[in-house]
Amino acid sequence: MESYENFARVYDDFMDNVPYDEWAEYVVSLLKEDEIDDGLILDLGCGTGSLTEKLAEVGYDMIGVDYSDEMLEIAQEKSHKHGYDILYLLQDMREFELYGTVRAIISVCDSMNYIIDEKDLTEVFRLVNNYLDPEGLFIFDMNTLYKYQVLLADHTIAEDREKMSFIWDNYYYEDERINEYNLHLFLQEEDGRFQKFTENHYQKAYTIEQVKQALAEAGLEFVAVYDAFTREPPKADSERIYFIAREKGKVERIRDGRLHY
Repeated sequence: MESYENFARVYDDFMDNVPYDEWAEYVVSLLKEDEIDDGLILDLGCGTGSLTEKLAEVGYDMIGVDYSDEMLEIAQEKSHKHGYDILYLLQDMREFELYGTVRAIISVCDSMNYIIDEKDLTEVFRLVNNYLDPEGLFIFDMNTLYKYQVLLADHTIAEDREKMSFIWDNYYYEDERINEYNLHLFLQEEDGRFQKFTENHYQKAYTIEQVKQALAEAGLEFVAVYDAFTREPPKADSERIYFIAREKGKVERIRDGRLHY
């Protein structure tokens, strides 16, 4: 997994077209359908904390975990500026640790697609199951195979702004179902000159059945999968889908009035 380094400093600028209010409203609606109206929530792969803050705003106690020190530094600055008491932890989601369990875990903006090894994906799900309250909820999104094969594969995306620009080359490897992002950033320095930075990232496309299998192997109970921001099943041309899973098994591990992991 590659951490965002130079891209972190301009991530929010280039993501200013993301409707975080709508994304948060959708996630909150899924939580509330399960009667999770408050309590401790983990945002896994939280990035600069934009969605994390949206959930804090509606009353959830938030924890954010991310692999990028640079992204978390920005998230901390934002939370202090906006007055949110959010605990941010620098951790690899394949090995994350919490001090206790949480009512729900969310992961959006295709963070799970960065797990390119199926065994690692199962391990992330196992950790999720371990740190959820009994019957707690896991909500996460994924980019679809259609998006990688049709919309991104071998396409170049570019954007030019006054003080920053990027060229984003995509290379899709069909056999492995892995998409390589080759990101070139041109950022204006204080002296007015532009400096070029390059980062490479990799994401993997998973089928719905593969995800269901990984959830089952990790001990989680599959609940539903939706076309993003709807309650409809995924379509052939869905670009992003949401999975919902539930913690399973903790009640069976309560002995002598205590929870045993």
